[in-house]
Amino acid sequence: MSQYEKAYEIAKERFAEFGVDTEAAMQQAESIPVSLHCWQGDDVGGFESGHALSGGIQATGNYPGRARTPEELRSDLDKALSLLPGKHRLNLHAIYGEFGGEKVDRDEIGVEHFQNWIGWAAANKMGLDFNPTFFSHAKADDGFTLSHPDQGIRDFWIEHAKACRRIGAEMGKQLGTACVDNVWIPDGMKDVPADRLEPRRLLADSLDKIFAEELPKNQLLDAVECKLFGIGSESYVVGSHEFYMGYAVKNNKLLCLDAGHFHPTEVISDKISSELTFVDEILLHVSRGVRWDSDHVVTMNEELYAIAREIVCNDFAERVHIGLDFFDASINRVAAWVIGTRNMRKALLAAALEPTAELRKFELKGDYTSRLALMEEIKTFPLGAVWDYFCEKSGVPAGFKWLDDVKAYEKNVIDKR
Repeated sequence: MSQYEKAYEIAKERFAEFGVDTEAAMQQAESIPVSLHCWQGDDVGGFESGHALSGGIQATGNYPGRARTPEELRSDLDKALSLLPGKHRLNLHAIYGEFGGEKVDRDEIGVEHFQNWIGWAAANKMGLDFNPTFFSHAKADDGFTLSHPDQGIRDFWIEHAKACRRIGAEMGKQLGTACVDNVWIPDGMKDVPADRLEPRRLLADSLDKIFAEELPKNQLLDAVECKLFGIGSESYVVGSHEFYMGYAVKNNKLLCLDAGHFHPTEVISDKISSELTFVDEILLHVSRGVRWDSDHVVTMNEELYAIAREIVCNDFAERVHIGLDFFDASINRVAAWVIGTRNMRKALLAAALEPTAELRKFELKGDYTSRLALMEEIKTFPLGAVWDYFCEKSGVPAGFKWLDDVKAYEKNVIDKR
């Protein structure tokens, strides 16, 4: 019996005192898919050529060894996945197609440019998610895409989004699991606009045209993503939370909630049950904003636990699609994936280990004293012992040992780039 199993046996008894089945909790935490984001591996660069990162997106830091090719990116992802327990997916942006050195504009992309990704995902028994890329392009340099006053530019981006939906549907068809295709645009203004309405009317019309083609829901799920502000759109964002919330409810689309896209003191955990009262499913982009939408690596903080708790304790796992969205170029990029994803999985496990039935019993009786006392008590329950055993049982390193693998990979692979 390993040290982790010994510690787990003691923890198992502790949780059982409050009616928590640790084996069931581990099974639940393992089964919920978490979609890794490809753009952590190369600082949102993609595999097109000739255009700098734009659209209010910034990757800070110059840690050596970012992935420069699809093969390097997949190699880095393979290493990260080897250190992660649980079920996973991969989230791709349209700029990560493989174009064979040819100039393929965004409105011309097809599934053939992503077939290697589909093959890789199939080999890893993973699903894929997808995103049109409305930034880092000459036709987005003035800050407007789907709400652009120029119909020609709007039409270009509409065709791009249509192409992405078809690609996503084909991914879902080939892999046997629906692809979530998420629309986020950077459209907005640095200073106060004279007209807030017209761009939103244009955006709604563009979205209607994009979603006009009916595609099977067992292959494709459409999502729309809001934002409070961005670099270069500090005063006005066309696709605000209220805009997309209304659009999603009216048109039965997934609403994407990004943890960094709201006021610094506003959290998305409290929005999950509200949104799922009115829409069938939602998409989460779990990140960590520090003073602004800075997309720091996800840490095991109170909000991450609250997000996981809302999903697990309300039985929302089938209705909430969890994706990660951070990009830190100041540290080892593979380590960033592993840290953030393990924390997301750990939060799901912590939520599954909560004595929810006991807490709700106190609440329904109006015994808020006991509810608070137990909520505070479980904060020091032996989660770590269950997590370490969960990792060992899943065949990945427990505790801090995973970092040795990342350091070895950095020395043997990344440092040679």
